[in-house]
Amino acid sequence: MRRFAYCKVILATSLVWVMLDMFILLYFSECNKCDDKKERGLPGRDEVVPRPHDGPGEMGKPVVIPKEQQEKMKEMFKINQFNLMASEMIALNRTLPDVRLEGCKTKVYPDDLPRTSVVIVFHNEAWTTLLRTVHSVVQRSPRNLLEEVVLVDDASERDEALHCRSQLTRLMASPSRVASKGLPTKEFLRVTGPARLAPPPAAALTLGDRRGNFLKRPLEQYVRRMEVPVRVVRMEQRSGLIRARLKGAALSTGQVITFLDAHCECTVGWLEPLLARIKHDRKTVVCPIIDVISDDTFEYMAGSDMTYGGFNWKLNFRWYPVPQREMDRRKGGPYAARQIRRKERESERERERERGERERERESERERAEERMRKTPTMAGGLFSIDRDYFQEIGTYDAGMDIWGGENLEISFRIWQCGGTLEIVTCSHVGHVFRKATPYTFPGGTGQIINKNNRRLAEVWMDEFKNFFYIISPGVTKVDYGDISSRTALRQKLQCKPFSWYLESIYPDSQIPRHYYSLGEIRNVETNQCLDNMARKENEKVGIFNCHGMGGNQVFSYTANQEIRTDDLCLDVSRLNGPVMMLKCHHLKGNQLWEYDPLKLSLVHVNSNQCLDKASEDDSQVPSVRDCTGSRSQQWLLRNVTLPEIF
Repeated sequence: MRRFAYCKVILATSLVWVMLDMFILLYFSECNKCDDKKERGLPGRDEVVPRPHDGPGEMGKPVVIPKEQQEKMKEMFKINQFNLMASEMIALNRTLPDVRLEGCKTKVYPDDLPRTSVVIVFHNEAWTTLLRTVHSVVQRSPRNLLEEVVLVDDASERDEALHCRSQLTRLMASPSRVASKGLPTKEFLRVTGPARLAPPPAAALTLGDRRGNFLKRPLEQYVRRMEVPVRVVRMEQRSGLIRARLKGAALSTGQVITFLDAHCECTVGWLEPLLARIKHDRKTVVCPIIDVISDDTFEYMAGSDMTYGGFNWKLNFRWYPVPQREMDRRKGGPYAARQIRRKERESERERERERGERERERESERERAEERMRKTPTMAGGLFSIDRDYFQEIGTYDAGMDIWGGENLEISFRIWQCGGTLEIVTCSHVGHVFRKATPYTFPGGTGQIINKNNRRLAEVWMDEFKNFFYIISPGVTKVDYGDISSRTALRQKLQCKPFSWYLESIYPDSQIPRHYYSLGEIRNVETNQCLDNMARKENEKVGIFNCHGMGGNQVFSYTANQEIRTDDLCLDVSRLNGPVMMLKCHHLKGNQLWEYDPLKLSLVHVNSNQCLDKASEDDSQVPSVRDCTGSRSQQWLLRNVTLPEIF
């Protein structure tokens, strides 16, 4: 009996301990869930803890569409001019590689950085790219720095069913991914489901919603439960990027306004470097390095930190290699001495050696990995941050401009000429889907709108240099550009510097030749045809075509350096009787040196001592050089345009 009593006591004691253990386990399990909920709102949690990512497009990897889906993919591509099928396969909060320099990853920023509102304008944007933009902003911005996100709908009108894909992606099917995010399955599906499968969290969509515009009520319901305030603002009618941004900026509340396009993805650490520069100087306008998101595969590719913004003869924004003077400025080196030495090196071997040294120098810079700011003459315009008060002081955007085009150069000129600074911050990276064509229509046509906008910026900011632009694009002078009195008054009020100062001090590497003998067509006396760049690119042959008198591709400049150039390309001949190529102007004479005889009307290529001649029978659209004979086929009329004495 006594042994049986002992067994009962031992059994009862064991049961008590088992129950106590279960209670403790349950208690701490619930606490962990609470901690997860708290930690979920912390910035950068996903970046701090490395986890495996194997879904489509994760870590910025390209998405490959199966062959049997190619035709459907091509049809969907036409909707937004990017691979919509691939975009729908990618999580709305996909992971991205950290493409920053090593020094940027450990950079410590002040605690009292200004807060920013992020303004995103969209018109008929795809559901996935728009929300991927929003999620990347929210997920990768410190909460104490992000005031809000303002989505401005520029009268989207596309009626499209919120279709659901027939099968779930690997992202949704992977329990490990769900667990790795620390999210309940329902919450996980909200942010990682394919394109439009993720329902708005507030309520299920009605049939009317599903057949209506998915950028209206469904979008408002979706963003209502985001971790930071996200507002959707509607334009009553199609107003264009410029006026829509003005409305978004006016309704925002942050001390800094950050403008983003609707098909971007922000990377970890993108925001702090931008705000730090503005805190250092409120008159500094900053842009991130714009990384490339492929419109075909949505692969994420790091952008170059060795390019900056400029513009060509037609006032189109272009990326150009950072010039040596800017590299020296960043390193504090003696630019002037190097400039003199570079001009003395004319042989091909020396130039090749110099290029090698420069590349090694640039590589060494990358390895030093310190945060650097690169001054840039212009910005692309889609992505930048600016102090709210300074934005108002310098006149925001020109509201007289229509839709889109030219506004980026206009604000770039204004910032520099009126006492501000424009920089690209190399520690900040934001991806952008670069499309080969625009899916949008422009009331009145694209050309008409861009011509109007460019005419306004030329009249207000370019002074006498506007005449150079008008020779290149004579059609611009025929458009009605509206009233610019308020913009010229703004320039006077701000006591802005002349455009000549901008070219001399900020953009001395501009493609606009500072000194030239002629600007316009170069006409062959015998054939009455004109040199024509045929819209060809570097390392291609120059053409010859019937003269049309419309500027554009038939405008060439014979410069004081005895170059024949079209934009940033110079006519170059490398062998006897060879074709005339268009190569980057190197300003070292050599194969790009030409002498014009106004009496004989000949253009002599100095290195070969041969004359520019009409096209041959073998190639009727390509001129060449031949031994000088004085024939009419070797006579050329250089159009001299009477310009104000500005050079």
